[in-house]
Parts: sequence; C-alpha cells; structure tokens
Amino acid sequence: METNIKKILNDIKQLKIQGATNIAKAGLRAYIFKHDSKTKKQLINARPTEPLLVNVLNKADKEGQEFILKHLEITQEKINKFVLKLIKNNSVVFTHCHSLSVVNALIYAKKKGKKFEVYNTETRPLYQGRKTATELAKAGIKITNFIDSGARIALTKSQDTRDVDLIFFGADAILKKGVINKVGSGMFAESAFLNKIPIYILADSWKFANKIKLEERDFKEVWKKTPKGIKIKNPAFEMIPKKYVKAIISDLGILSYDKFLKNVR
Repeated sequence: METNIKKILNDIKQLKIQGATNIAKAGLRAYIFKHDSKTKKQLINARPTEPLLVNVLNKADKEGQEFILKHLEITQEKINKFVLKLIKNNSVVFTHCHSLSVVNALIYAKKKGKKFEVYNTETRPLYQGRKTATELAKAGIKITNFIDSGARIALTKSQDTRDVDLIFFGADAILKKGVINKVGSGMFAESAFLNKIPIYILADSWKFANKIKLEERDFKEVWKKTPKGIKIKNPAFEMIPKKYVKAIISDLGILSYDKFLKNVR
C-alpha cells in the first residue's frame, strides 16, 4: 500500500486523477491507510488549490470515511436535481474544463429526458475539456468542442452557433470575493456577463476556503523544448469575481453568492 500512496500522490500531481471530488476520494483512501501528519501534508501539497481535499482530510480525523463519502454522494444527487430544474428543452449550455459536478448533472438531466446541447472548450494545455466532451458524447449529449480562443464565438450567436442559455462551471475553491476555477474561466465569465448569460457554479459547499494558493504548473506542459530567451507562464487557475455569478448550486441549495456565504460553514 505504501507504493499505492506514492502513486496516488503522483497521479494527483500529474492530473491523472482529475476533479476535486476524485482527488478528495483518492486522498482520503491514502490518508485512511496511513493516518499521520506527514501523509496529510504530502496530500495537501500535491494540489494546493483544492480545499475540498483539505476539508475531507480534516473531517476524516473526526467524522470518519463513511460520513464523508455519504456527504459527497448526497451533494451530487442534490446538484443533479437542482440542475434538472434549470435546464429547459432545446437549450444550450456552456462549460469549461472538466468538472465532475457539471458532467454528472448534465448526464443526469439527459437521462431524465431533457433535450439540450453543450458547448465546451478544449482547455489547454492538458485538454481536460476533451474529457468532458468525450464523457458527454458517450451519454448521448450533443456536444461542440471549441478551441479556447474561440470561446467568445461560442458565447455569441453567429451563423454557426446558437445563443447560449446558461453556463455551468465547477469550482476548485469558493472564496469570499469569487470562485477559483480553471484558468480561462474568468475571461469567459466576463464575456458571459456582458452578454447577459447567467453563470451557475456547481460545487460542494466544502470547497469554501478563506484563502488558497493559486497553482502555477510546469512550463513544459505548454512548450517542452522552449527556444532560448522565451519565458512561459502556465497558471492553472484564476478567479471568477462573485459579481459575475448568478448563483452557487451546492448541497446548501441554489443560493446567491451572498446567501451562500451566510450559510456555509
């Protein structure tokens, strides 16, 4: 199992384990096996922009594994049902990167008979958006995958695109001033706000944090053999200011940003 713990740590760092919930579950498995402060610190440092992982590990000391896993399951079920009410037939949904909360909710809506299509972005440099597109396509959902720099085209009606009716983003962290999500989310949110497209954040309330460290990833993910004299910036996350967010959909309900902050613990 020692080898498995090292593999979990490596898989989290290398994004082989994706999605805050999957990361939290994997971290919980490792921590339950080796329940000490060193393992806890290593897991948290593997992805510093994941408060759900931090909160799960902290709660593991008091609440236990069964309570945590049940909470994660019930949260997704609640999000699914809330999203089902928001999606209208023949609507277009936009999303970015790969969020388990978003993907599961959309698949649930499809299974419940809702007819809609999705626009999403490829999400460079690791193309997590392809994972989203693949999973939705397998579920029978009509999906159009845009290059990241074409997101404004996706968000504004043109000859080849329809009006986007609503946006679902996941969240890596929810702060008092805004939501931390995959880089690109901030500019997409600004464009959506200007075009009066409502933005909903789908996330577990355990993703709330007072502060976090924004991760900067290895430049080699962008350009492995960089010519001399070129500096590469590879930020993994950015903030969506709370003024752009219509509501946060979580285990606490569909709440405005300020109401969510009042209810979260």
